[in-house]
Amino acid sequence: MRWTHLYNMNSYVSPPKNENSVVFSYFSKTDFLSSVEHKIFFVCHFFIGRCLLSQIQVIEDDKANKGSEPFTTGVRGQAPPLNREKILSDIVWNGKFPRYIRCTAYNMPCNSDMAKQSQVPLAAVIKPLAPLPPDETPPYLVDHGESGPIRCNRCKAYLCPYMQFSEGGRRFQCGFCNCVTEVPPNYFQHLDHTGKRVDCYDRPELSMGSYDFMTTVDYCKNNKFPQPPAFIFLIDVSYNAVKNGTVGIVCQELKTLLDYLPRENPDVESNIRVGFVTYNKVLHFYNVKASLAQPQMMVVSDVADMFVPLLDGFLVSVSESRVVIESLLDQIPEMFADTRETETVFGPVIQAGLEALKAADCAGKLFVFHSSLPIAEAPGKLKNREDKKLVGTDKEKTLFQPQVSFYNTLAKECVAQGCCVDLFLFPNQYVDVATLGVVPTSTGGSIYKYTYFQAPSDQERFLNDLRRDVQKQVGFDAVMRVRTSTGIRATDFFGAFYMSNTTDVELAGLDCDKTVTVEFRHDDKLSEETGALMQCAVLYTSCSGQRRLRIHNMAVNCCSQLADLYRNCETDTIINFFAKYAYRSVLSSPTKNVRDSLVNQCAQILACYRKNCASPSSAGQLILPECMKLLPVYLNCVLKSDVLQPGADVSLDDRAYLRQLVSTMDVAESHVFFYPHLLPLQKLDVESMALPMAVRDSEERLSRGGVYLLENGLNIFLWVGVSAQQELLQNIFGTPAFSQIDPNMTSLPALDNPFSKRLREIIESVRAQRSRYMKLMVVKQEDKLELIFKHFLVEDKSNSGGASYVDFLCHMHKEIRQLLS
Repeated sequence: MRWTHLYNMNSYVSPPKNENSVVFSYFSKTDFLSSVEHKIFFVCHFFIGRCLLSQIQVIEDDKANKGSEPFTTGVRGQAPPLNREKILSDIVWNGKFPRYIRCTAYNMPCNSDMAKQSQVPLAAVIKPLAPLPPDETPPYLVDHGESGPIRCNRCKAYLCPYMQFSEGGRRFQCGFCNCVTEVPPNYFQHLDHTGKRVDCYDRPELSMGSYDFMTTVDYCKNNKFPQPPAFIFLIDVSYNAVKNGTVGIVCQELKTLLDYLPRENPDVESNIRVGFVTYNKVLHFYNVKASLAQPQMMVVSDVADMFVPLLDGFLVSVSESRVVIESLLDQIPEMFADTRETETVFGPVIQAGLEALKAADCAGKLFVFHSSLPIAEAPGKLKNREDKKLVGTDKEKTLFQPQVSFYNTLAKECVAQGCCVDLFLFPNQYVDVATLGVVPTSTGGSIYKYTYFQAPSDQERFLNDLRRDVQKQVGFDAVMRVRTSTGIRATDFFGAFYMSNTTDVELAGLDCDKTVTVEFRHDDKLSEETGALMQCAVLYTSCSGQRRLRIHNMAVNCCSQLADLYRNCETDTIINFFAKYAYRSVLSSPTKNVRDSLVNQCAQILACYRKNCASPSSAGQLILPECMKLLPVYLNCVLKSDVLQPGADVSLDDRAYLRQLVSTMDVAESHVFFYPHLLPLQKLDVESMALPMAVRDSEERLSRGGVYLLENGLNIFLWVGVSAQQELLQNIFGTPAFSQIDPNMTSLPALDNPFSKRLREIIESVRAQRSRYMKLMVVKQEDKLELIFKHFLVEDKSNSGGASYVDFLCHMHKEIRQLLS
């Protein structure tokens, strides 16, 4: 640790003796200073001493410290490296990043009193079906035969590396509840001299942290194996949807996309069947049976009592009905080209898809393409309730709540059937995302939003999102349960799912991007010797119709000393948890109360560390734990986010959309969402694969002679300084003049020079890492778009009143001092 030394009013201030702290110091005798002078002095000393912690430098230091250490889930309590994107790293990692589970603390307090004292949240962010890079082996599939996966008799935990075999291998003791269970005769194996089974390393369930089990019919609904799932495409054909071009674009794309439906074996045809519905204020079902010469339309106008008018010919195999499907997709844009129908329904659309899946007795996914507020007379009809006057008041929470209870009931029915809903929105005005999003977020689905959709500039983003959404790995009709060792239990869950009881997380669909965040609490004492265990088991139907179990195991250490807890926390995961907790809290509390609660908990965490772990020092020092030194800057980003502190131009729909989006983000996504990457391209070396070191998200870091790339997982900006070098502009845009750059371009020209090629590679590589396709926006310095760009410079003060990094540190230090005094 490199210490930064600052000068006190009377004497030299030395750093605390604890090697796991970082210290900021300024005047200790500040009573005679006004609050403004106090802050000015604090700020000056931060910059003079160069002690304002840089998020960029902390990550670079972590690279240097952990660059050669492999991260393996088999080592209990090992903390993983900080979140870093592969594209932004020039270090080759020997070990694997934690793909499936990240914890807020890898050294859990032994008792509830210690947990309460520290206020550090105890939680895990679990991504059960996380995608793996090509160089990593996916979880092995284990088959225990007709009797099914072997489990503990008492707590029902599945066989894992933490089970202890005894009596020569005839029994095993559960690592979760200590119950002893007999080993089935067909699974028996002898033990070696260390007490391990001799086949331990040949069996993934005894030697690995993650694996899949084949299941028996006992794990299926109604004791029968499931049918392969189905995809149903429901297309809004009202006037708005036809006018903005989405109907034609969707139909044209589906003709190609249906060849890429999910499959487990790339050499085998997908088992997924497909169906098509169009709608405005009535619904049109299509018979695309292979034996037909032309598709047939059936209209359901009684939307108050929705039913499916045909069974045979609605859900079909793509290969068998290819000709009829393509004919339908060619005809739909023509049929509705001259429509003047502006009213739409929404509730009956989802009911139609649900009833179709029920009739086919299968699970599946609905892809709904929708453009406007559903105001037609039908179940789920909505009214415009956009009222900016409620923002900042005690009634603001109602804006995040669903307008009617109809969609909550509908979501429950969808989950029971395994009907997942993905919603693509193309609004030109308020559509009440808070209400329309209830079914997608309760069924494990996704919401995509393209406000003021214009085909020339937005088509690329939409089509890339649609392609990825249709093709990505997904499990259907899923149930997830988290088991823990005695002493702790899972008490709260965050994400896109439904819960009918306190233990089972139900997901009609679970795709490779979704996370479930679990909070733990003590119900007894934990032991330092045995540590704490957790096992996440997800039962789901694969895209081929197989019923499977995905198992993830995690072991963490336990500690009786606060210093050990603070030494093994992970700030990125803590911030992910804080954001999800806060974003859910806005449903029931005013946003000001939610912000104050976050600040208070953060202050309590740091005050507890200062009081119990740091060496005695001047009150003028802000002392942070080594692993939490970025907690203030990240927390400030959460507090300034559009959900908790919106600007005047942020719509209610955007706030509801972001709130629902963050609820399922993994740690890497939330990390870059709250603190975007900012790359100085003028320092890019085209001959090296390494990227220039990112700079801090502050306007003062921008050079008028530079060009910068900023991305946060949803947006990607190319900021061009007014005095940028002519050669740089020529290489990127094909023009040496700043004035000739087109600010409306959404893709860079493919120029024949190394810089252009490398920059386009970087942009595509960054896009490939994200779950949403990022539209490129070119921002010229002093142009009107610069205001949007500056919104993402999160270390600066925001237009909506959010504090700068420095101001927030001053505020945080004041809060800590009040708690300590």
